[in-house]
Amino acid sequence: MSSISEDDRRYPSRPFLGVGALIFDGRNILLVERGKEPLKGYWSLPGGILETGEKLEEGISREVLEETGLEVEPLSIFEVFERIMPDAEGRPEYHYVLIDYVCRPVGGHLEAASDVSRAAWVSEQSLRDYRLTEGTLGVVERAFAKLQP
Repeated sequence: MSSISEDDRRYPSRPFLGVGALIFDGRNILLVERGKEPLKGYWSLPGGILETGEKLEEGISREVLEETGLEVEPLSIFEVFERIMPDAEGRPEYHYVLIDYVCRPVGGHLEAASDVSRAAWVSEQSLRDYRLTEGTLGVVERAFAKLQP
C-alpha cells in the first residue's frame, strides 16, 4: 500500500504519477468504486500512485492486486493523460499524470480491498449507469472500440 497519505497529495508541489488498469473479461471491463477521497463513491479503473523506485509495470500489478485481489500481466500502455482537480478558488488541489495499461488477468480472486469499496465487471452498455470519475468513460469507450472485436 502506498506510503503517501491523502493529505500529502493535496496541493502538491508537482504532479503525482499514477497507473490504471484496463482489464477485460470477454465483453466486460473491471471497474472499482473508490472508498476514500478524493472522489470517494466514484467508479474508475483499478490503479493508484507509483512508488519511488517502482517500475511502471510493477506499480500497476501491485495496485491491481491490492485493490481487487487479481494478479495481472501488464501488456501495453494504452493512454497517458492528466487530471487536475482545482479547489473552489481555482488552485490545483490534486494533480495526477495517469498512465493506463491494458492488462490480462492471470490469477487471484476478485474481491474489493485496500481503498476500494466495490469491484465489478461492467459491460460497455452499462457504463453510463455508473458514477464514473472524469475521463474514465472516454478511455474505457476508446479501449472497447480499439481492443474488442
